[in-house]
Amino acid sequence: MGRVTVIAAPRDAALGVALGEWADRLHEWYGLGRRDLGPLAVTVVRGAAAFDTLSRGRLPSWGAGLTLPGARVVGVRADADEPLRILRHELAHLALHQSVRGRVPLWFDEGYAVVAAGEWDRLEALRLNLTVARGQVPTFPALDAELRGSHASAATAYALSASVVLFLARSNPTRSLAPLLARLASGEPFTDAVLATTGLVGDRLETAWQRDVKRRHGLLLWTFAGGGWAIVGLVLIIAVRWRKRWDRPRRAALDQGWVIPADEADPEVPADGSPPLDPNGPKP
Repeated sequence: MGRVTVIAAPRDAALGVALGEWADRLHEWYGLGRRDLGPLAVTVVRGAAAFDTLSRGRLPSWGAGLTLPGARVVGVRADADEPLRILRHELAHLALHQSVRGRVPLWFDEGYAVVAAGEWDRLEALRLNLTVARGQVPTFPALDAELRGSHASAATAYALSASVVLFLARSNPTRSLAPLLARLASGEPFTDAVLATTGLVGDRLETAWQRDVKRRHGLLLWTFAGGGWAIVGLVLIIAVRWRKRWDRPRRAALDQGWVIPADEADPEVPADGSPPLDPNGPKP
C-alpha cells in the first residue's frame, strides 16, 4: 500500500487497510498546504492495555491515538469512536512536526491537530460556552496540565487549545496561521515567531486570548441561555406594530360609507326605536 505500513491484528485488518489507504494520500493541512508525509507505519491496537504498551505509559489510559514523529509511527485504537477522525488528528501532529523546526508548547501542538483535523465544530463551541460560564479559562501552564489530566478535563482542554490556535491566526493581518508556521519552519523560536506575527507574547498573549474567549463564548452562552429568543420576541413586536401602522389608512378607508339602507333594517325593530311588539301579546 504505497509507503504506508499497517500493523494490525487479524480482527482489525480491514480497518487497518482503510486507515492505511487514507494515510497514503496527499492531504491539505491547515496553514501548511498539501504535504507528503512520506513513509510511515499505522499501528492499530485494541484496548487500554495495548495502547499503554504502545505508548510505553507516556500517555493517559483514556487516549485513543498517538504519534511518534521520530519513529514515524501513528497509533490508533480500534475500539475508540471514529478511528478515521483519530487518524486525521495524529497525522496532523506528524505534518506539524515534519514542517516545524524546534519545540512548540503542548497546547499549540494539540490545538493545531484539533483544527487541522476538522474537529472544531459547534459542539466544541458549546463546550467552551459552558467553560466560560463557570469562569474556568485556564492559564497556558494549566492548559498543558489539563491536556494530560482526566478524560473530562482533557476534552475541554483540547477545545481551549484549538481556540488559542484560531486566535493566533485571527491576530495576524492575513487572518491565517501560515505566517507563524513559516517562521517556525525556518527555525525561529516559538515565542519570537508569535511576537513577530501577532505582536503578542507571554502574559500579553495569554491575557488577550482569555479576554477573546470570554467575549466570544460569553455572547454565545447568552444566546443559548435565552437571549436569542428575547431578540426574536422584540423583532416580532416591532413587526406587528409596523404592520398595524401600515394597515391603519386602509382600515380607515374601509370604514367610510358603510351605511345600512332602511329596507335592509331589521323589520322587527320599529323605526322610532321602541321595543318590538310581541306578536302573541294583546292587540290594540
